[in-house]
Amino acid sequence: MEEYNKSSIKKARLNSLLTNLLDDPILSDVPKNPTLADVDTLISLELGSAMRISVLKLDGSTLDVIVMNSATVKDLKLAIKRKVNDMEQSGMGHRHISWKHVWANYCLSYHNNKLLDDNDALQNFGVRNNSQVCSLHYSVFKFILYLFSPNFFIFSFSNI
Repeated sequence: MEEYNKSSIKKARLNSLLTNLLDDPILSDVPKNPTLADVDTLISLELGSAMRISVLKLDGSTLDVIVMNSATVKDLKLAIKRKVNDMEQSGMGHRHISWKHVWANYCLSYHNNKLLDDNDALQNFGVRNNSQVCSLHYSVFKFILYLFSPNFFIFSFSNI
């Protein structure tokens, strides 16, 4: 019984210390319940081997994510997914978001370059630390591509 009390006292002290540390303004970017991966990512950011990217959403709000310097478009999408899911969990419980639907209808863009290939490195587009990536409605872009595709011309001229 005494062993249990010592353990719970240590745990309470540790939680109190962690809460005080996380309330420090210097550590404001650390999540309230950080995982080892969160801490690793923040350390990488401080060491310069990761970059913070701001994602400008269609409603004008921004979302900050952190990815490694060697990250691909897919890594950025996964970071956005994790960040949104974490915000949903902490805000109002979990809503199901169909990410397949999101990426089928919206794409990311950096300086008017659409980040369409998941395997492309972000650095190939010039994305650096503190860059801002925009989200775009992708179906308009797909329609324009369709207008200039061979299928459009075959369909158009076969109806004449």
